[in-house]
Amino acid sequence: MMTFDSSQLISWISYYFFPFVRILALIAASPVFNEKQFPNRVKIGLAALTTFIITPHIPLNDTPLLEPLSFWLLIQQILIGVMMGLMLQLAFVSIRIAGELIGLQMGLSFAVFFDPSGGPNMPVLARFLNILAILLFLTFQGHLWLFSMLVDSFSILPISTNQLNADGLIILVKAGTNMFVHGLLFALPLIAVLLLMNITMGILNRMTPQLSVFVVGFPLSLFMGIYVLGLLLPQIVPFFESLFADFFLLLQAMLSALAIN
Repeated sequence: MMTFDSSQLISWISYYFFPFVRILALIAASPVFNEKQFPNRVKIGLAALTTFIITPHIPLNDTPLLEPLSFWLLIQQILIGVMMGLMLQLAFVSIRIAGELIGLQMGLSFAVFFDPSGGPNMPVLARFLNILAILLFLTFQGHLWLFSMLVDSFSILPISTNQLNADGLIILVKAGTNMFVHGLLFALPLIAVLLLMNITMGILNRMTPQLSVFVVGFPLSLFMGIYVLGLLLPQIVPFFESLFADFFLLLQAMLSALAIN
């Protein structure tokens, strides 16, 4: 008969508890999994299943669960998981920024509705691009790459009392500039076309004051925006693939920077 005491039970719980916290924090903060349509029970179940699969293959953690030092480990695992998820969230935020800029130029900035994942005032076009980005993220096996980097993070940043380097946080902050750059690059062709159209409408209005710009300009801007957006759709796939690749590289660089002491 196999017997065990309370100390062994606490040791086993602590062995799985800290990896579970990091994995659950990542799932709660990462794109796709943090959608409100993704039930919390499924998130917890997915985190528990992933923990039981990968924990036997990561470095052993022997920190007791009921010691004061375990509180610092708990905060550390939450911080690492949230930072990993936030890094990939920036890629999706850049797509939403592009949708907001395009909708503003097309005259669709008033077409907003309550969105459970993007906020209460998310434009329709931004929501459309966000859904398209989620589908492409899954098509590119981005969720599998994310879990692969999660497993690697336990080798790069093992569960220990070592302090995290602030350089990793700096990389995360600098990734915010890439968010605006990628969003502007995606919206730039359509912004340029609509800007030229508005300049042309302004010249026509000066030449023929009888022409009402407000009557003609709005439907023309809407038509040109949809037409140019349709022309850009074939280029969305390689653009999003490059976007996700850049942020995965930034995620790897952030984990490496956090581990340097």
